[in-house]
Amino acid sequence: MGNEQVAARLGAVYPELPPGERAVVRVLLDDYPYAALGSLRALAERAGVSPPTASRLFDRLGFGGFADFQSAVRADARLQDRSRLHEFVAAAGEPAEERTGEPTEEPTEEPARAGHTGRDSLRGPAGVLGAAEDLRRGLDVTLEAVTGPLVTTVAALLAESRSVWALGGPLSELAAEYLVRQLAGLRSGAHRVPESPSARARALLDVGPSDLVVAYDFRRYSPGTARFVLAARERGARLVLVTDAWESPLAPEAHALVRLPREAAGPIAPLTHEIAVTELLLVATASRLAPAARLADLDALTHALTRPE
Repeated sequence: MGNEQVAARLGAVYPELPPGERAVVRVLLDDYPYAALGSLRALAERAGVSPPTASRLFDRLGFGGFADFQSAVRADARLQDRSRLHEFVAAAGEPAEERTGEPTEEPTEEPARAGHTGRDSLRGPAGVLGAAEDLRRGLDVTLEAVTGPLVTTVAALLAESRSVWALGGPLSELAAEYLVRQLAGLRSGAHRVPESPSARARALLDVGPSDLVVAYDFRRYSPGTARFVLAARERGARLVLVTDAWESPLAPEAHALVRLPREAAGPIAPLTHEIAVTELLLVATASRLAPAARLADLDALTHALTRPE
């Protein structure tokens, strides 16, 4: 089992694990593969669990123990590869020695500065093709990480909940808006969470145990998103959380956790991947509904409201 396969396996089993073993997986994926190369005790301490708890994870994964797990990680020839974000910087011609400390691999929801991509080599045709390939590869890995059972679970929640409320951060709110616009064509009761605290409070008055919140939360995680989600959870609502490899603090609250893998990282927030995963979930949701009549009504109403006088 190679390095990428080990990481994919960790991500795939994560939703099924008990809390202690989830903590170990979070540490491993947060600093992969290097977190796997120390001692079992050091890994357990970083995860805040006991060594036996950490050891049970590797037994569950089918390894003969922690040493076998480490061997599988080391087996990949790309073990010494630098982080993807560091590669973007290096491709732009910035010497690695001039970087301070280790690469952060920290995707943010902050927009890139106008006219700056974080990769000067994009100015040439070869650079554009390389960036396109990076995006395509990241998209493939992202979609592979969203397993069939997870898609089925989320689609059932989107189709069967009384109401669906979606929200996101400074950029991921675009994915939330897309989800609501498309879902509203498939079923009633799809809402964007409003922006102001007072409007959010009024929305929460109507949230209950039959409702679903879909939150897009990426590093650096949004305090406003967390406040609304926690308030909705107190009122019994269920949560679908779409987050990154580093994992939002809201993860323990999620009924279904969609983690975009580390390969989705780059010099700007990977909105393409968020939209692609949202599309996948919407297609699965549509298959559980009978939206033909509703969509036909929507087309007719849209035509009636937009035709010239």
